[in-house]
Order: sequence, then C-alpha cells, then structure tokens
Amino acid sequence: MSSALKQIFLMVRVNLGSLPRRLWISLSMVLSVALVVAVLAGFLAMARGFEAALQGAGSTGIAVILGGGTNQETGSDVPAEAIRSLAAMTGEIGVVRNAAGGLALSREIVVPVDVVRASDGAEQTLSLRGMDLAGPGLRDRATLSQGRLFSPGAREIVVGGRIADEFSGFAVGDKVRLGTMDWTVTGHFTSGGSAFESEIWADLEAVQSAFDRQGQVQSLRVRLAGAGGLPVLQEHLSAFPGAPLTAVSEADLYAAESERTASLIRLFGWPLALLMAVGATAGALNTMMSSVSDRTVEISTLRLLGFGRLPAFAATWVEAVALSISGAALGILASRLAFNGWQASTMGANNTKMAFQLDVTTDVALTAGLLGLAIGIIGGALPALAATRLPLTSALRARE
Repeated sequence: MSSALKQIFLMVRVNLGSLPRRLWISLSMVLSVALVVAVLAGFLAMARGFEAALQGAGSTGIAVILGGGTNQETGSDVPAEAIRSLAAMTGEIGVVRNAAGGLALSREIVVPVDVVRASDGAEQTLSLRGMDLAGPGLRDRATLSQGRLFSPGAREIVVGGRIADEFSGFAVGDKVRLGTMDWTVTGHFTSGGSAFESEIWADLEAVQSAFDRQGQVQSLRVRLAGAGGLPVLQEHLSAFPGAPLTAVSEADLYAAESERTASLIRLFGWPLALLMAVGATAGALNTMMSSVSDRTVEISTLRLLGFGRLPAFAATWVEAVALSISGAALGILASRLAFNGWQASTMGANNTKMAFQLDVTTDVALTAGLLGLAIGIIGGALPALAATRLPLTSALRARE
C-alpha cells in the first residue's frame, strides 16, 4: 500500500507539473466550471435574499386575521360585522389589550399603485397599505428614520427605506401622485431590510376614500398575549357566524409567501445550472482526454518502470478534480463580488413589487461549489480510465 501511495503521489506531481504545457485548454475547463458555479450561486442567492426579506418581516408575536377562507391578504375580506364582534369581546381571547381595555388592533388594506422610476422611466407597481394608527406599532422591527407618521384622515404617507432609495420624489415633504390623488410624504421608515421597506403606509380611511374601497378591510393585525395566544384566538374566531375567519402568525404568513416565490426562483435556476453543468462536464471530459493524449509517452514510460494502473487512474482523476475545485473557487469568488448585496426586485405579496438583496451565504456557496466539484469528478472519470489502458509500446515514441 505504501508503494502504491508513493506511485500515486509521484504521478500526481508529474501531471500537475505538466499543466503549464496545457495552460489554455486547462484554463477553459476552469472557466467553464466557474461560470456554472457563478450562475447557480446567483439564483440561489436570489432565492435566499427573497426568503430573508419576507421572513425578516414576520413576527411570532403578531397575528394576522384573514377572512374568506384564504391564508393570504390577496383575496381576503374581513366583514365589518366581524370586526365589531371581535372588538366587543371581553375576557381572555389571546391578544393584548390597550390601556382602555379594548383590542389593540389595526384594520388594513393593500392597494397596488403605479409609480414611474425616474432613473429609467420604468413603471413599477408598489403596495400602498392603509392602516389604523396602531399599525406601525404592530411591526416589531419598523422604526421611523425621518419625519413623522401620517395623520388620521389626511392624505399623507410614510415610505419604506428601499422605495425612498430607489425612487426619486419620495423625500420628506414631497408630493406624490398615487392613483388620482396627491399625497404628502411625511416620513421614511426602516425595518431591518425586510419586505415592509417595499411598502407605502397611509391612514386606512384616507386610502379607502381615495381608491373607492369604503368599508373594505383585508386583514386585522393584533399582538398576541404570549406563546399560547394564537390557539386561543383561533378558537374564538372559529365560533364566529358567517364567513370563516382565520388567524395565522405573521411569521407563518410571510414564510409561506417566501417559500412559494423562492421555490419558483429555484425551479428556474437549477435546470439552467444543470444544463450548463452537462456542457461543462463534456468540456472537462474533452480537456482531460487531451491531457491524457498529451502525456501518453510519460504515462506509458512510468507504467514500464513498474507503476500500476491505479496510480495512472488516480493521478488523472486528481488533475480533473483540482481543476474543477479551482473553477468552483473562482465561481464562488465571482458570485460574491457580483451578486452579494446586489439590489433586486420581484413580484411579492399582493402582486406588487418587492425589493430585496441577493445573499451569497455559506450554504449557497457550498451548494454551488459541490456542483462544480461534481463536474470534475464525473468529467475526469472516463479519461482517468483511458489513462490505465494506454499501450505500453507508446513509451517507445520517446526514442523516435
């Protein structure tokens, strides 16, 4: 065994030492692997960033009440009678009450509004969320960064940080046309980079009036009274007559939304990356076959000197794996430089634009890197086998 290991080590040194002689074809393999890894890492980073933006918005201490038997705000409708019945309930129902003993809840509605981006003139659909004054306080990570909150009944808005950064005309004090009305920007807010920063907030009644949605409420937000509050609230809601009401934790609501969209992103990313990987594997196979052909005399000579088939196989395979590892490392580095922190946007909840940052995490880099490694392992196997079957008479070429 010791002799075999020494032979493998020596043949690996010979193979790697001859790489400068095959620099360009070896470099093509490295670059093809790097491209596959970078593309896959980009898609995975997009999915991971989208998940982070939505999951960061959700809190397990906040419940969202939806009507109409849906588990999304889109399509939900909470009847006014149900809101009155809920507000009139006394005793323990699993939610926090305000100082006056009433429920600290926020009635909310989301209206899509079109805004023109000044940088390129592109029209984007954003979320205008009407809410009660208690609404901002029911977002655990949301804080005002500039200005003040909107006033009740006034056509005033506070704008998420991502919108304020991307769109001009949303500075504090500016007037913005949303729908057929002009609205005054009174403040900006941040929310730790979560999906809330892609929303515009305004007073509920002002939004209902401006967009002819009088009396319509899509969701209610309440703060839960401890970890066991949600089951208690769900039990009380199940006894309500009429249209069914559901209560889900804010964290679960956004986690479900993130899973749907992130799965769609991966659905496009993986087939494309695998298709490219097939091409890269074919390229690796061609590269290594050329390497074996170039070293036919060397390999056959070493075989005549007593080197076995295993060292010839292992040395060729190690070369292929070494080149694929180099390509994977280059692809991961390129993806970090190109994609990590890059601002992107897609259709989020309520069919409106949601901005997020691509996030090349360690698990994203590892997954993409393993695909690059697999290209070298698979693409190098057949050439390595071919290296063990070279005729020993090939060594005589050295004397010609």
